[in-house]
Amino acid sequence: MGASASGAGQDADEETRGRLNAYTYLSAPERLEHVAIMRVFCGTLLADLAVPDIMAKLRQSGGSAAGLNADTLTVRLEQLVQWGNLLRSSHTVNASSISEYQRSRSRYQLSKLGERIQRDADGVLAEADAAREVSNELLALVERGLRELADLVTVPGGVEPQDGLERISTLFVQFTEFADSIRDFYAYLGQVLSRYDLDSAEYQGFKELLLDYVEAITEDVAFRAPRISAALDILWPHIPALLDRLDSHAQGLAGLSAQAQNESRPEVRIQRSRGREFADWEGLRGWFSNTDGQGSQVDQLRDATLRALQSLLANAKRMLRSATGEMSRRKDLLRLAHWFDEAAPRDAHDIAVAAFGLYGARHLGIPPATDEVMPAYTSWWTGPVVEVPVALRERGSRAQRGRASAVEDHSAQKQLLREAARQRAAARAAAADELRSASGRFAEVRLTSAALRLLLELLATALGNAQLSRPVSSDGERTAGFDLDSASSEDAELRIRLTVRRTAGTRTVLYSADGDLLLDGLELDIGRTSAAVDGEAEASVS
Repeated sequence: MGASASGAGQDADEETRGRLNAYTYLSAPERLEHVAIMRVFCGTLLADLAVPDIMAKLRQSGGSAAGLNADTLTVRLEQLVQWGNLLRSSHTVNASSISEYQRSRSRYQLSKLGERIQRDADGVLAEADAAREVSNELLALVERGLRELADLVTVPGGVEPQDGLERISTLFVQFTEFADSIRDFYAYLGQVLSRYDLDSAEYQGFKELLLDYVEAITEDVAFRAPRISAALDILWPHIPALLDRLDSHAQGLAGLSAQAQNESRPEVRIQRSRGREFADWEGLRGWFSNTDGQGSQVDQLRDATLRALQSLLANAKRMLRSATGEMSRRKDLLRLAHWFDEAAPRDAHDIAVAAFGLYGARHLGIPPATDEVMPAYTSWWTGPVVEVPVALRERGSRAQRGRASAVEDHSAQKQLLREAARQRAAARAAAADELRSASGRFAEVRLTSAALRLLLELLATALGNAQLSRPVSSDGERTAGFDLDSASSEDAELRIRLTVRRTAGTRTVLYSADGDLLLDGLELDIGRTSAAVDGEAEASVS
């Protein structure tokens, strides 16, 4: 069961990915050409077109795709076929010559998905920035249609199937148009109210639109929603029987699909007309009534209106604060940027001085560094940057404001640092004691990490202080290389001394928790420093 469910999920994802690929042509680099080609196919019904036919229609319509040659147009068409927007036609070609056959053998027709996407894209391009008027009068028609249908289904004999079919189709067309207009209008309203650069004239216009038009919409919906809900409550028990009666009267494509399935023919998926499925009625009821505990669309409409009023008040507050310089200056800054873009370099400096009050750095009273003194004629645009104190930049004064803060008490931090230093000193002293006790028997003990680090530290210092000499051969001549005459290092604080001697043929191995260290030809001797010995002698004498 798990494998079959996983396979079904993968098939669904693959189908979704294939459907989404049909939107690719709207974002491709050649999208204007693709859109022009799709408009040619959308202008015909159930027609397959060859490359010469498409080229002729593109030249008639003009635009960016009018100059496409046959080869480039074929590439664009094949790409649209790959994305699923077009289909290759199986139309039989009748040609009088081989050249005519080669030109006309590749014919294309529009796919259902491609036609729907192009239709939606044309709607977006044509009406994206326009405010769509809400079809408020359709709500009254929806209420009337539901009340009449409820009266008909409750009488003996019920409603006539054909009459019921016409009423339901009309009812859902009206409701769908009304709901779509509501969504489009509130999307436009949210786009407008999110702007913070409205001037007084624009604000006045949108205020009247919101307070008058939106108020009329919400009042009408609030008035008719309870009536529609009451009619649906009366109609609701009769809907399953009504739908069954309508299906027995006129099944439409659903009947053909069921017949094909009974005859073991491939199933044809059918999208029923609105109102012919029980789910459509559930959606209609959920728009006006809270059926799932998440609120109805009427409640969401009321909340959206409240948020719109809050945004309107926020814009009003912003405009009231304009006297203090807190309002958005977006339009002014865009106009100033346009002036800068068109001005010559000398004029741009004058515009900047007039707009921002920026002059030469010498006018700020901040002396530059001695190595950055610039002539008075140096432009602020090309001159070096001078750091301006925050107090002078924000208040125009160097004077300190407010009382001085109390000196911060760092005694706790100091105590922590002293304790950490004491622990480090104790650890190094323990490592020194360990090295002195292990001297002469390194092969028998395993050093700790701290002891090995101290030993390597002393060894590096000893080798750095070593005196090197050239060895002398038997005939009295110096040979190549150097001998280690003496090497030693000591730490007076730890009272430890390391002596390194070079002895041919010896191997000193140091075992530790971090690994083993092999020293070829070196002997190590660790003892106390002479100062420590003298101090002990003085202590014994006293």
